[in-house]
Amino acid sequence: MQKEKLALTSLNYHSKEADLEYFSVSQFKSFVECEAKTMAKLNGDYTEPPSNALIVGSYTHAAFESDEAFQAFTEQHNNVIFKSRGGKYSDFECADRMIETIKSDPFAMFALEGEKEQIYTANLWGVEWKIKVDSIHHGRMSFSDLKTTQDLHKRYWSDKYNGWVSFVESWGYVLQMAIYRRVIQENLGQTYTPYIVAVTKETPPNKAILHFDESRFEFEYEYVEMKLERMTDVKAGKLEPARCNKCDYCRGSKILKDTLEIGALIHE
Repeated sequence: MQKEKLALTSLNYHSKEADLEYFSVSQFKSFVECEAKTMAKLNGDYTEPPSNALIVGSYTHAAFESDEAFQAFTEQHNNVIFKSRGGKYSDFECADRMIETIKSDPFAMFALEGEKEQIYTANLWGVEWKIKVDSIHHGRMSFSDLKTTQDLHKRYWSDKYNGWVSFVESWGYVLQMAIYRRVIQENLGQTYTPYIVAVTKETPPNKAILHFDESRFEFEYEYVEMKLERMTDVKAGKLEPARCNKCDYCRGSKILKDTLEIGALIHE
């Protein structure tokens, strides 16, 4: 008898049980970065240390979810956001400037209109996926995601694309939008158009609304399909997870067994 799928809610979406049953874009990217670290997290052997950048990102997103969500988040993380002598820490002052930059721009707010934090699941390439969409507008058949970055025009080298790319490709946002688009299509039977509302951490912040040439998505689907077979075998325990030997988990659990020729320091 086939096991019934876990029904996802906002309360269990990020749970270990949900992560074991479903792939997500963040889990896929984590496997690409380090299989050993990803499996250690899934097995409960490793917990990611709290990241201030993640809290700042969640704070910024909560501001556009609802007033209630923003207030609840601020109260929950009061000691991280506010100094004991009053005022906010600089990262959150920067976040407030980004929030105000977007909220004062009618076109940016138009792009973020729609139902918030909607959860969808679908079977793609024989694997169950879960997504949570920042904003989805059924009337316009579009969805959007708010992203923060250092500089809209900064270039990053990418081995995946074998060239210089923008922050959108570098942080896997094209892959994210491709997967979201396909999962939404499986659920609603229509192809929705993705947008990114980007805002920078500069003073004053820069901003842009970004769209995607559809040809970009086919490359991402091929990339996911190429990587997914090994990932599912590793996740199922059929293959030993590879170590990247560079991340915090690998550094912390490293056991030396041999020497390195110095050339390996820059070529591994």
